[in-house]
Amino acid sequence: MRRLAAVLLLLLSAVPAVADISECKTGQVTLRGDWGQVQFSVEVADTPEARGRGLMFREALPRGAGMLFVYERPQRASFWMKNTLIPLDMIFADRTGRVTRVHSGAIPGDLTPIDGGPGVYAVLEINAELAERYGIAPGTVMRHPVFAGGPAAWPC
Repeated sequence: MRRLAAVLLLLLSAVPAVADISECKTGQVTLRGDWGQVQFSVEVADTPEARGRGLMFREALPRGAGMLFVYERPQRASFWMKNTLIPLDMIFADRTGRVTRVHSGAIPGDLTPIDGGPGVYAVLEINAELAERYGIAPGTVMRHPVFAGGPAAWPC
């Protein structure tokens, strides 16, 4: 009986814990800074068509939701608010998931380009004022499976 228990213990120790796997989900982004952590349910826009449409024509966005725009490679990224009906915060991140810039309070319908700078790999759009409320700023790190090849600043 002891031998069987030892074998089972050995086998179970080789399997990753379920909590480790579930911490990183495609439909979730977690951000962490010295202020703590916050999590958003996200839609991922990782094709040119999905990135082009973004959050256009939406009349509302739940407080705990957002859209994560992901590029094939790091690049200069610029956004505008054409046909976007809700004010947004835009959180720009590099290939590792580290936030490089935050643009707060993008104005609905405004055609002024919002430049994220060079090396942008992902952009998280959330409701306006939430970035400031939670303390999201350059240096904050994002956790999501898309950053796995970064290498991720905060791995899954």
